[in-house]
Amino acid sequence: MTGILDSHLHLWDLSSGGYSWLTPDAGELYRTYTAEQARAELDAAGVGSAVLVQADDTAADTEFLLAQASAHSWIAGVVGWVPLDNPSSTEGALAGYAANPALVGVRHLVHDDPRDDFLSLPEVRTSLKSLAAAGLPFDVPNAFPRHLQATVELARDLPELNVVLDHLGKPPRGDAEAMELWKDQLSELAQLPNVTVKVSGLAVPGQPLTVEALQPVWDLALDGFGPGRLMYGGDWPVSVLGGTYEETCGIIAQLADQLSPDERTAVMAGTATAVYLR
Repeated sequence: MTGILDSHLHLWDLSSGGYSWLTPDAGELYRTYTAEQARAELDAAGVGSAVLVQADDTAADTEFLLAQASAHSWIAGVVGWVPLDNPSSTEGALAGYAANPALVGVRHLVHDDPRDDFLSLPEVRTSLKSLAAAGLPFDVPNAFPRHLQATVELARDLPELNVVLDHLGKPPRGDAEAMELWKDQLSELAQLPNVTVKVSGLAVPGQPLTVEALQPVWDLALDGFGPGRLMYGGDWPVSVLGGTYEETCGIIAQLADQLSPDERTAVMAGTATAVYLR
């Protein structure tokens, strides 16, 4: 096993139902992706292990991922889902998962939730305090444009909660005006020590996915967060829309190669280990 830990990998089984966002319009993504397929992709890229991340806001998806973790030793943990807008149900779910060390975090698909104020709802804040008490980090996906400023406010209001920003908040590469707003909000978030970010999911339709194209967003993230708060994520199989897993991993690895050996290790494994596998 190599030393690279992918902090963001998905599996899903369409035969089980759910995944309302997955329709035939999703192209290559509209099929089942298995642990065996994932392992082959990781092997080809020289990646030793991965954290699975939920792709459906259901208990069934979380149970599916936990079962995969139990069956495959290369799966380091699972970022699952609990009903954050119902604090009593969140408490019950966390109690049920307490004996399962594979659950290492929680996420909610805020970008698919119709509530713009989801992260500021009193019920959600109460549930997130329960996550913090349980030592579980909270992932925020696809935050820009609707939820990145709200993520700043959340992290500021709950300093005891470890907040993980997926995909660098989804920088809108190719839109100069939107990029300026993203930069301002990400820089504000970087001032909060309880926030880590994933260098993942950076493909944008119509924009190149190369070291040169990603260098500006990488530099901004590195300047703000430092390597100790950055973590590599492959975002497979969503990443297949922008290229192969091996290509995506190689681009981030080349960016990390600009760092010292210890700093590179932090980005490619150490930060994710500290956040999820404590």
